[in-house]
Amino acid sequence: MANLYDEAYQKSLKDPEAFWGEAAEDCFWYKKWDRVLDDSNTPFYRWFAGGETNTAYNALDYHVENGRGDQLALIFDSPVTDTIRKYTYTELRDEVARFAGVLKSQGVQKGDRVLIYMPMIPEAAIAMLGCARIGAIHSVVFGGFAAKELATRIEDAKPRLIVSASCGIEVKRVIKYKPLLDQAIELAESKPEKCVIYQRPMEIASMVDGRDLDWADVMAGAEPADCVPVAATDPLYILYTSGTTGQPKGVVRDNGGHMVALKWSMKAIYDVDVGDVYWAASDVGWVVGHSYIVYAPLLKGCTTIMFEGKPVGTPDAGVFWRVISEHGVRSMFTAPTAFRAIKREDPEGALIKNYDLSKFKILFLAGERSDPDTIQWSENHLKVPVIDHWWQTETGWAICANCMGLHHFPVRYGSPTKAVPGWDVQVVDAECNPVKAGEIGALVVKLPLPPGTLPTLWQNDERFIESYLAEFKGYYKTADAGYIDADGYVYVMSRTDDIINVAGHRLSTGAMEEVLSDHPDVAECAVLGVEDKLKGQVPVGFMVLKAGVTRENDEIVKEVVKMVRERIGPVAAFKTATVVNRLPKTRSGKILRGTIQKIADNKEYKVPATIDDPSILNEMADALAAIGLAKGRK
Repeated sequence: MANLYDEAYQKSLKDPEAFWGEAAEDCFWYKKWDRVLDDSNTPFYRWFAGGETNTAYNALDYHVENGRGDQLALIFDSPVTDTIRKYTYTELRDEVARFAGVLKSQGVQKGDRVLIYMPMIPEAAIAMLGCARIGAIHSVVFGGFAAKELATRIEDAKPRLIVSASCGIEVKRVIKYKPLLDQAIELAESKPEKCVIYQRPMEIASMVDGRDLDWADVMAGAEPADCVPVAATDPLYILYTSGTTGQPKGVVRDNGGHMVALKWSMKAIYDVDVGDVYWAASDVGWVVGHSYIVYAPLLKGCTTIMFEGKPVGTPDAGVFWRVISEHGVRSMFTAPTAFRAIKREDPEGALIKNYDLSKFKILFLAGERSDPDTIQWSENHLKVPVIDHWWQTETGWAICANCMGLHHFPVRYGSPTKAVPGWDVQVVDAECNPVKAGEIGALVVKLPLPPGTLPTLWQNDERFIESYLAEFKGYYKTADAGYIDADGYVYVMSRTDDIINVAGHRLSTGAMEEVLSDHPDVAECAVLGVEDKLKGQVPVGFMVLKAGVTRENDEIVKEVVKMVRERIGPVAAFKTATVVNRLPKTRSGKILRGTIQKIADNKEYKVPATIDDPSILNEMADALAAIGLAKGRK
């Protein structure tokens, strides 16, 4: 008997209009669409053309009007300020309507851009939904982003108004946002007319006369604004992602397709229903925060958690379990790096025993490849399914996942399971020819992409085509490499530039990382290819050890070299590895492999704007110099 996943998947590919049209019936529309899929201007596909809706109405008012106004919509949990705030759907709707009124009173209209530069506080979500309520296009920039990078985003989006806060709070420091914002506005040629600043008690920012407005003051006198109908194809937001040229790409998300896909995904993928508590431990500066802290849970009618803290250090490696227990979380989504940090601090999972996790049913991981060791550690200690899934800023939701609300497939370590309904995932070679099952190639998605994905880049259709569609005609280029096995399980091995060429053999650094992470003393690792005169490239491994490991580093290095030789073979030429205290990462937890590679190859590199702590690059340079691969710190 066919399972629900197989039925949904086949229907989504054979008749996408019927499939997504049916999903769209679960949403509120001021005016129904003329066509579910408008393919009259390929490759610029549009979903629900002719339809009119409002995302904020669907996320808030719809639930209030259907009798769920007293249900909790948002729980703000901030261990760094020792604060918990809770909002019902009615309370959140009223706050959002008032902030929408603030925007209107400052002249913001449908189609205008509003840039949001905020920490993880409820006001960030209120600002996002306030924009959506009146049809303004928001662009959230990660709080604390450097002034120069913030300026490039201001320049590109040209916001009429900027919403910010006086500061953000890290584990041991307060980051002043206002001086960074002031500097960015000075650097940008395009200036906002006004800035609304939320003053936090631990840092009162100085205000610019005539430009800056205090959040509390303007909210106190605001007239609530009604929802404005917008076209399904109108932009909801712009989210900037790093570009290879250094110029960020403004990923556009539309209203209609985004709303339909995200609401559908909550049950189909995450197996949560109306009223369930759902937690995405991420940040609103990243796509995960947009999709699964703010929009999807509220569209579904769930209770969403907004967490201002870290997996370790706020106050300890048990904080995730405390939040799950205290708020009754059913399903959680975070990055593997968060669990590697917890595993490193508490390798035996002792802190888990302090909390009642009886309501917790599923853990989802995404953001980078989930190594089998981290998945197994989580399974063993949490006793729930641990589901790896794969998606990107551009896609807005999962390309591949174990769709827990449709059918629970057996987990295969190293695979995010199968393509999600709507996604025709294929593997091709450089000439765009399909490869055999099990062969590594470029992972691509046959067009049209499903709803909720990027229809284009902000005011840059040419770059959209060049970045994603030009290389493989008729397909979206994920820029990830991998393979699909005979049962349809997809394996995402690495970014296409992480496939290294060792003496003519194409090898995946991701496969080697899996081996290293299996070593009992290794908490996290990275493998990358460095230049070699004889073989072109050779792999080098970097390992961070678990807390409490007392063995000699050299012993561990010998063991992992032997493990790679045994499991992948001598062809991998894996002979060099080193132990480091930490790995350079973005704030969202992705390891900056490309930057490490440039240091190893003694090439010029730019400090990535998204890096969590730039000082670590000097440590990496010294570690590489110690094994003869770099000149040491600059």
